[in-house]
Amino acid sequence: MLPFLLATLGTTALNNSNPKDYCYSARIRSTVLQGLPFGGVPTVLALDFMCFLALLFLFSILRKVAWDYGRLALVTDADRRRRQQERERVEQEYVASAMHGDSHDRYERLTSVSSSVDFDQRDNGFCSWLTAIFRIKDDEIRDKCGGDAVHYLSFQRHIIGLLVVVGVLSVGIVLPVNFSGDLLENNAYSFGRTTIANLKSGNNLLWLHTSFAFLYLLLTVYSMRRHTSKMRYKEDDLVKRTLFINGISKYAESEKIKKHFEEAYPNCTVLEARPCYNVARLMFLDAERKKAERGKLYFTNLQSKENVPTMINPKPCGHLCCCVVRGCEQVEAIEYYTKLEQKLKEDYKREKEKVNEKPLGMAFVTFHNETITAIILKDFNVCKCQGCTCRGEPRSSSCSESLHISNWTVSYAPDPQNIYWEHLSIRGFIWWLRCLVINVVLFILLFFLTTPAIIITTMDKFNVTKPVEYLNNPIITQFFPTLLLWCFSALLPTIVYYSAFFEAHWTRSGENRTTMHKCYTFLIFMVLLLPSLGLSSLDLFFRWLFDKKFLAEAAIRFECVFLPDNGAFFVNYVIASAFIGNAMDLLRIPGLLMYMIRLCLARSAAERRNVKRHQAYEFQFGAAYAWMMCVFTVVMTYSITCPIIVPFGLMYMLLKHLVDRYNLYYAYLPAKLDKKIHSGAVNQVVAAPILCLFWLLFFSTMRTGFLAPTSMFTFVVLVITIVICLCHVCFGHFKYLSAHNYKIEHTETDAVDPRSNGRPPTAAAVPKSAKYIAQMRSC
Repeated sequence: MLPFLLATLGTTALNNSNPKDYCYSARIRSTVLQGLPFGGVPTVLALDFMCFLALLFLFSILRKVAWDYGRLALVTDADRRRRQQERERVEQEYVASAMHGDSHDRYERLTSVSSSVDFDQRDNGFCSWLTAIFRIKDDEIRDKCGGDAVHYLSFQRHIIGLLVVVGVLSVGIVLPVNFSGDLLENNAYSFGRTTIANLKSGNNLLWLHTSFAFLYLLLTVYSMRRHTSKMRYKEDDLVKRTLFINGISKYAESEKIKKHFEEAYPNCTVLEARPCYNVARLMFLDAERKKAERGKLYFTNLQSKENVPTMINPKPCGHLCCCVVRGCEQVEAIEYYTKLEQKLKEDYKREKEKVNEKPLGMAFVTFHNETITAIILKDFNVCKCQGCTCRGEPRSSSCSESLHISNWTVSYAPDPQNIYWEHLSIRGFIWWLRCLVINVVLFILLFFLTTPAIIITTMDKFNVTKPVEYLNNPIITQFFPTLLLWCFSALLPTIVYYSAFFEAHWTRSGENRTTMHKCYTFLIFMVLLLPSLGLSSLDLFFRWLFDKKFLAEAAIRFECVFLPDNGAFFVNYVIASAFIGNAMDLLRIPGLLMYMIRLCLARSAAERRNVKRHQAYEFQFGAAYAWMMCVFTVVMTYSITCPIIVPFGLMYMLLKHLVDRYNLYYAYLPAKLDKKIHSGAVNQVVAAPILCLFWLLFFSTMRTGFLAPTSMFTFVVLVITIVICLCHVCFGHFKYLSAHNYKIEHTETDAVDPRSNGRPPTAAAVPKSAKYIAQMRSC
């Protein structure tokens, strides 16, 4: 079907002499596709750079004023106790150098991030954080942010290296080749001369473009194999010896589970079998109880210093209310928090007694070695056909029938720090229904409002742009559309992230993978495919795709991809992402707004203090990978047809790398994920040069027809590449041709606890056999 379609498109394209007029007329009075001096790139570059400098200045001011915004201010209870003990020891040994007053508070904020780096020397100036980014070492990032952060930054460095090579080839070879053509106007300010559209149809130099596209694919695979071979992904020994079992009889006892495995598998020793219970409400009550306890302690210490009781308004935003009205009367603070703490303790005690009555039919079973664990896992997952059904045949025991082992679903357990314990109770039909409703709403939202082109089109219908239509100003025609596209692409990851959050995934890795795949898919449609084809939203895309006149009109639509000004639009988008996008990542506006809202909703000074100390979040690798790979895909897709885009893509990746180093080290909590999130990002990287081959195939088909040698060669390479990718992803074949080359190491040490700011646990930490317990987080 695809060869027939491309042949039809090619035949139609040869008979179509002027697709440019059609594509421009499809955007009547639109401000996106217009003929501008060098596509408006110099103007957009200057404006974006000035905005970048202004945003950096604003960030430096906010960083000094709102010092307690970010992980910099995170001070956990364990940290404070440890530092208090250290200060007492120091005061005993060095009384003369004991710190007093405000210096204690600053010392706490700074050392809460690092115990091995002197932040007073590194970060004591207005812009000293700029140089600190370059001085942070990977070992420090691994200690404070976890191994996933190091893998993420290594991934970026390999992408940067790949773009350096691609940039040299595109700018040094492909760009002069495009300049050598004479199909477009001979004007020094013409952006079209830098594109592939400047070459005639029968030019033999087009073979160079096809060869380079295939070379970029090989370079991408090599770069990712080099990245994955250096990852040395460490897996905790406990994880390899623990199985997660779902479908157990709800009231099965741990001793009966142990007995089953020890009877069914000789020489098997079960170290621990822990059934799961619904602890969502218990965790919530524990967190609220700790908040009330800290509030009471805060006002008790305040009263002991000032000898005056403090009055508070216990309603949300109570500290902002300056008038006393009925229903908002003030109460004595210590009395209020004492009563609240007592009530929450009673609720917590009652809920704790009920927990054993809420089994989930799940269990974590830890064995004595990895070999027996792998044997048991294989028994439950190897399918054997019996009649019309295929199912596993695990070994039986005297407890098999009561435990319902035929209904078990067995897999390796995720890392304990990777589990959302409060989400385990949402499962089965309820989870699938919840997921379906959320994604239907998300799809409907993005179906009709996918790109900013629909807003521009709507404005044009009401003649909003008519006063500036004849000005042909680059600020109007290029800067604002690309800025608007960036705003939409920045909003999309946030929407997709919250949709994945409300889906209630059981693991953080699952949540991040879902966010990454959904976000990347929608971003590619929003940023690359639909604007390239001159379509304003997904609804128009489907109407166009399934229209009865598809074969007659599709060729014209595809030729819109290769308009010179269309390439300039994407160059300007990459510039906006590089300067404005990365600067906004530093500011972290969504997080800052949430921080301000939580401060406003606080009922007292104690709760404001609690918000300041517990407002740092884990880095969202899924959204970060998706957005970064979207820009990389745009750059690689147009690296042949519009090679001038590659240097700006390299600029984006360099700034992105520096910004993420800062944010990971200073602003976010470490996250413990599995390697699937990183392997998913590698797969998305390989999709970029494949799209580049698609673009060249469409261009060659439009210009010379499907049966032309360049078209046939590109088509064969594309088909072979897709077949190899599908066989590898679906069946595990062609491993030596894939972009994955992981090396997994096993470690006997415990994983880093994200609640300890990256420090390894002490000897008094929870033992390994007891790690698969829902740990109550302090909030």
